[in-house]
Amino acid sequence: MSSQGSVSCQSKEEQDLYEMKKAAAEFYRVNRVPQEIERALSQLLLQQPEDLHGYLADYFKNLSAPPRISRLKGREVYDASGQLSIEAKVFCIVCNNEKSMSSAAVSSHFAPTETSLDWKAKSQERVDHVMTAVQWINEPLNSMLKDQNPCAQSEIDHMLSSFFMARYLEEKTRNRENSCSPSEPEVVAPSPTPMQTKDKKSAEKDKKSAEKVKKRNITEKPFVPAEPSEPVLHGSLAIGSLSLAVVKTGAQIQGIPLYKYIAVLTGREVPTQFHIPVSLVTLLSCGKTSPGKLNLLKEVILIPKMGQQVKQIITMTLELQKEMMRIMNSSTKAGALQAIACDSGALTVSYERPEQPLDLITEACRNLELTLGTDFHLAVNCAAPELMDYTRGKYEVATGVLKSPDELVDMYQTLICKYPAMVALIDPFRREDTDQWEKLSKVTGHSCLLISDITYKSQAPPLPGVRGLILKHVNETTVSDLICIASKHKGSVLMGTTSSEPCNDDSLSDIAVGLGLDYVILGGLSGAQRMLKYNRLISIEEELAQQGILVSKEKHPPPLLHGKTQEQNRENSLKEHSSQLV
Repeated sequence: MSSQGSVSCQSKEEQDLYEMKKAAAEFYRVNRVPQEIERALSQLLLQQPEDLHGYLADYFKNLSAPPRISRLKGREVYDASGQLSIEAKVFCIVCNNEKSMSSAAVSSHFAPTETSLDWKAKSQERVDHVMTAVQWINEPLNSMLKDQNPCAQSEIDHMLSSFFMARYLEEKTRNRENSCSPSEPEVVAPSPTPMQTKDKKSAEKDKKSAEKVKKRNITEKPFVPAEPSEPVLHGSLAIGSLSLAVVKTGAQIQGIPLYKYIAVLTGREVPTQFHIPVSLVTLLSCGKTSPGKLNLLKEVILIPKMGQQVKQIITMTLELQKEMMRIMNSSTKAGALQAIACDSGALTVSYERPEQPLDLITEACRNLELTLGTDFHLAVNCAAPELMDYTRGKYEVATGVLKSPDELVDMYQTLICKYPAMVALIDPFRREDTDQWEKLSKVTGHSCLLISDITYKSQAPPLPGVRGLILKHVNETTVSDLICIASKHKGSVLMGTTSSEPCNDDSLSDIAVGLGLDYVILGGLSGAQRMLKYNRLISIEEELAQQGILVSKEKHPPPLLHGKTQEQNRENSLKEHSSQLV
């Protein structure tokens, strides 16, 4: 009996082993494992690499299933200005293991004109905004994007935008219902204007002043009130940050630099040549937050001549800044203070008139034997919307100095005539002053180009006379949105930074190169978050040159400012030639 039991048991074990081998053979056959192993060994024999197992690992890795998003993670971080922000992180299943792929953050959501909130209210709004963004990423968006292909950027961006629009419409409907609710008071007062927040005595004084101005300027066109600001939905930072994190993940999976990956996403074939956007560097800041009385020149920006490498631009700018510092420190002029670095990374100087910073740059150029208008030109970010005094309907260009929109046109014209190297004005007026935009563009012609920052008004109709547009990656803007805007306004978009950039992200440089933009504004040469972007631009430039696919700016002149700078160079040459003849 014992012998028969043993034979019976052994037969069962053999049967089980036979069935297992049969199942394994069928599994391998269906999945073509023997054929792939045979092919891998054949290639191994032909290549005969030093690292045999490394070669086999790479071979089979290329046959592995494409990565899929496994989960998302949103967390609170702090930006370069110490403000609370959001970071989005993407995890993927790669070769059966979960792997942290990439993370990203975009700039804070507050528009430049949102100055009516006190700092406590603004800080609380930022906290609410970030907390909502974290909740969006960790819950609904996490479920929505799970198992999605991270290389399907367009589809993912469409999902993110649809999610945002649904939340936006929900919030809009909720606000409408609340405003119409019978439990609410019969009349809901709108947000207080600056006039309404004043005490009665001050209001009466302003009213009398306005009446006097009206009597003196009875024929002037009525002041155009401010356009209603676009509402910012709490949580919108999650959309832009997550879109950027996904595109970085896609580039990592494809094994190519981010700028090349974005270039492919633009719809072009794999690019064979690239050019580096011209770096516009902020030299000085005399804006509203500067210590002096001058408010108008928020940024004076250096526009380098064609053909210069990023390193050359940085070297020249640093020398110019050192000379300006030397001049200011040795100056005995009243009101001259030592310069300090501002949020934009530029020198913040104390001046009273717009001519003073421009004279400082002119003097520094003369001392360094640089020709202003040939070696480089200037652009001025006026940031005029921040300077409007709505109680008086005028721009406060300096403390106590008010200019009407028409007076500001005359002021700009005088500055352009006196400083011909100033070839571009950024936001010289509010969007509402369309007549003045048109008038200034006519009186300056092609001697000075008008540029508008459309970051917070990307869907607004174009302004008359505007030739260039500045765009920043903020809020719910996806990478696909950036691609669409750059394609729609080809040759006129400049990529810019904000004062609240992430501390450790250099993606902006890759985006500007990948989109094929001609200009990028990275701010001044101070601060780790800005120099990180400049260094990345240098790295891309060196990489492209080494690969032999870098197009020189002399062969690919930027269309926006190139015509003006060439014209100005010819005029300067003629003037120099005439003076030599005399």
